[in-house]
Amino acid sequence: MHKKNQIQELIAKRAAKELRGSCVVNLGIGIPTLVAKFIEDENVYFHTENGLLGVADVDENQIDPNLVNAGKLPVGETIGASFFNSAESFVMIRGGHVDVAILGVLQVDQSGQIANWAVPGKNIMGVGGAMDLLVGAKKVIVTTTHTSKDGKSKLLRKCHFPITSTRSVDMIITELAVFKVEDKTLNLIELMPGVKLEEVREKTEANFIVRIKEGAK
Repeated sequence: MHKKNQIQELIAKRAAKELRGSCVVNLGIGIPTLVAKFIEDENVYFHTENGLLGVADVDENQIDPNLVNAGKLPVGETIGASFFNSAESFVMIRGGHVDVAILGVLQVDQSGQIANWAVPGKNIMGVGGAMDLLVGAKKVIVTTTHTSKDGKSKLLRKCHFPITSTRSVDMIITELAVFKVEDKTLNLIELMPGVKLEEVREKTEANFIVRIKEGAK
């Protein structure tokens, strides 16, 4: 497997551990879409803001071009899935009926605010559903590589790109570490396998507090 894919799947697999029991989960574009591969609990229902509750993987031979997620990728449907229009889907989000949203980011700051919809100087189509998910989802998890393609930290003291919402996310998962956000402060609670604390410090611009449990690797 390509190293990039390995990193993405490592992050997605760790995020999947946060989904337990009956819950409605919205997956963002990119790494979040991989999370579904690692869920075996039939009580976890995936939601897409363009109008489907009960999203499932689909075999390449059974793709319906009219059945896609918000990222325009082909999807399948679980038994008992529900279809609805986009307006009703956003009512679900804004009404607090999505338990967990898993989002990708361009940047995240040390207070847990994210930027994930615009790069200054480049054409954009709009903020999309992320703004609503940050406001309406009960828990928000970020899945992202720790650094950008040019090696710069994506965990910053302050986002350089436009922020998506003033709400802070609840958790950040990268290929190096897991952070919880409490009182607008990053708390390092876990290192990924084989990662040393020194590497996390070196590659993280944001300030954080080390709260790794004794005995945790």
